[in-house]
Amino acid sequence: MQLTPPQPPQDDEVEALRDGLSGYNVSQAGPQLYELRRERIASFIKDKEGKVHGGIIADIKWGWLHVDWLWIDESIRKDGWGGRLLGAMEQYAQSKGITNYHLETTSFQALPFYQKQGYEVFGQLPDMPPGHISYFLKKQDK
Repeated sequence: MQLTPPQPPQDDEVEALRDGLSGYNVSQAGPQLYELRRERIASFIKDKEGKVHGGIIADIKWGWLHVDWLWIDESIRKDGWGGRLLGAMEQYAQSKGITNYHLETTSFQALPFYQKQGYEVFGQLPDMPPGHISYFLKKQDK
């Protein structure tokens, strides 16, 4: 056995790591929770020509919706698109029986927006990125 130095991974190395971790997770959480509800989803705001002016990308796994990215072009940022994108993801998750959602944002991004949408801070990481705070938020519908 040897430890390789930190370097960009090869695709087969990433696949081996993913397979090993997934196998362990299934053994602990069960296949029905780990595999059957694992899904990557997205929704976009596009103009007539198909140009993307915003969107959201999320994952459903382990009974939660995790919002990875939400971005709106500044020219349409105050038009309610953020709430519509987030609402569309939450509705989709609800159609799959998911009522728990979580995401991260930073102090220079959209904390007040997410709080207005019903998300609450459950943790924070100071100086991430340097000089700012990362916030971890969740929302649980009943």
